[in-house]
Amino acid sequence: MATSRIDRRSLPAGARIDRWAAPDGWEHRTFDWPAEGPARGSILFQGGRGDIFEKYLESFAHWHAAGWNVTSFDWRGQGGSGRLTPAKNCGHIDDYADYVDDLRHFWSHWVKANPGPHVAMGHSMGGHLVLRGLVEGVIAPDVAVLVAPMLGFKPGIFGRFAERAARFLGGLGNPARPAWKGNEKPYTTETRASLLTHDPDRYADEIWWQTHDPSILTGPPSWRWVIEGFRSMRELAADPRLAQMRVPVLMLIAEYDGLIDGKAALVLAPSLPDLHLVTFGKESAHEILREADPVRDRALGEIDAFLAKRAPQA
Repeated sequence: MATSRIDRRSLPAGARIDRWAAPDGWEHRTFDWPAEGPARGSILFQGGRGDIFEKYLESFAHWHAAGWNVTSFDWRGQGGSGRLTPAKNCGHIDDYADYVDDLRHFWSHWVKANPGPHVAMGHSMGGHLVLRGLVEGVIAPDVAVLVAPMLGFKPGIFGRFAERAARFLGGLGNPARPAWKGNEKPYTTETRASLLTHDPDRYADEIWWQTHDPSILTGPPSWRWVIEGFRSMRELAADPRLAQMRVPVLMLIAEYDGLIDGKAALVLAPSLPDLHLVTFGKESAHEILREADPVRDRALGEIDAFLAKRAPQA
């Protein structure tokens, strides 16, 4: 499969950035790229913690070229969707249910405005939240794609006591304060770049966008984000509705993911009744869709085949 070649550092022709207000008035930054001509269908793609949709323009271009409408929005409290704490660039949330509510309300109007089949995609935290939305019944796509879904944190130095340690440390001060400094992963000598992708040029794209517009840069998470993340993942893994969720799911997992625990996704996967699982080895870091061409092209090929089979054009 030929790799998409676009200018990854400019907004593509025909795409637009806008604002969407949740029912409580909170404004989210949105991206929308309608298909040229009759649409093959519509994709809502949601990124991970601290993500911006500009990081995925290359993948969006691939799907857009195949005739899909492509939409995304920055999650509340990160990217271009404002901050929930006065701490500079800190990604904070009081409760992951707030994310799910935003997804619920955005989906309800988006699905009416865009033709099917409707596809929900999520990377990392976005994958976690899309799966929660599916299990809780707040979204009902024709199919879903979860890319390196955040279903477990790396245990780190606290091992199986990590959640308890987060609650203790977060409680020592304002839990809206940053949980650590610059890196994506605390207590590590690995660079942020090596945790995310083996492709230095694609990694540099994110830095370019953040330098071009510093307002979209999100730094470390708050302690509350970490604490609520542990709770949300633990409760989702134990949710009996996983086995009742009938939406077909494609799950792409990087088994040697250095940022999140890919093994947790492998443990949860058998709970889903209609799942196609694809794994990557040491060749892939966390950002599968922004990896070197062999990994990225394989991932896009798997997604294309899944959509062709499970979400055929009406």
